[in-house]
Amino acid sequence: MLTVGLTGGIGSGKSAVSALLATQGAAVVDADLVARDVVAPGTPGMAAVIAAFGPELLLSDGSLDRSALGGLVFADDRARKRLHGIVHPLIAERTRLLFAAAERDGADVVVHDVPLLVEADLGPSYHLVVVVEAPVSVRLARLASRGLPEPQARARMAAQADDTSRRAVADVWLDNAGSQAALAAQVTSLWDDRLAPFARNLAASRPALRGRVELVAPRQQWAVEAARLVARLRWLCPDADVQHIGSTAVPGLTAKDVLDLQVEVATWSEVEALDGSLTRGGFVRRPDVSTDPVRPELDPDPDQWRKRVNLSADPGRAANVHVRVAGTTAARAAVAFRDLLRADGQARQAYAALKHRLAERHPDDVDAYAEGKTDLIMMLLGHNGSNILET
Repeated sequence: MLTVGLTGGIGSGKSAVSALLATQGAAVVDADLVARDVVAPGTPGMAAVIAAFGPELLLSDGSLDRSALGGLVFADDRARKRLHGIVHPLIAERTRLLFAAAERDGADVVVHDVPLLVEADLGPSYHLVVVVEAPVSVRLARLASRGLPEPQARARMAAQADDTSRRAVADVWLDNAGSQAALAAQVTSLWDDRLAPFARNLAASRPALRGRVELVAPRQQWAVEAARLVARLRWLCPDADVQHIGSTAVPGLTAKDVLDLQVEVATWSEVEALDGSLTRGGFVRRPDVSTDPVRPELDPDPDQWRKRVNLSADPGRAANVHVRVAGTTAARAAVAFRDLLRADGQARQAYAALKHRLAERHPDDVDAYAEGKTDLIMMLLGHNGSNILET
């Protein structure tokens, strides 16, 4: 089941997007509703909050005076931490149960509507994060129409993450400055082009289809997108070291629009053990690849070149995950070659020229394209036997 984190600033229209996704067939888990449910009358959460903060927080109908509670903890760090210690475990467990129920009911996509997704650093735990935004002026007008005065609206905005922080976690950015029809068109496109096919790929444990070998000009966005995938892989593989490698990790270098990430763990048994978590996380193993080509000029030991490769199931972001044992020649070579290209303009230029020749020669064969680069890579790394890995 595909999990999607949905967030946006107050007044951005996040709830409208969750409703539109629900009409497409997604199951929606609303974090605000969950937070209310765990402190509803008669729940252990309600009892714990009243015991901690006093019976004066009870309204006449037996429900919790959430406004009074908010005022109590807003400016008191100790009180806020105490409240979080009570409700956050309850919210986490209730959310887990709702996700499990959605999967049992056959949902292909579950959308987690979370106002504070960025602030709580939840982004890496989802397959994708969707952020809804609109200009401040538009958001203020919407909030005013709901009866929220501008000073209070601005105060709430200031207490939330800013656009820069949200963009850093956003796999998808929805602009909700326009009409409802325009927003609906964006959501339909998102569902048809990315969410639904991603969910189908997950269910079938298959990677997203790749196109021809096509080189594109370097993009600053590669570093941002890679950082999101690195965070996601670290969440999936908490004991691993994860780095952005390959051509997209080299500023100024022409490359295929495919991110390469390296996951390093201590032993080969740990490499094998990651298959399940990586597949569930949207990175499907390529079964026909178990090693890099052995290059005796760097290291004749075949064990030093073993790896597994997992391919992204996301049709909107092609990525290769190379899983290797830490400290092996192949793992060190991947990082060393990236660093060499970053530092050496002549090497970078020679490599780019070779890539263009190979792309013209093998436009429909990515394996031949990759294999054709190996001799130059080894020459640059080994300098005819003077091993750069030893320096």
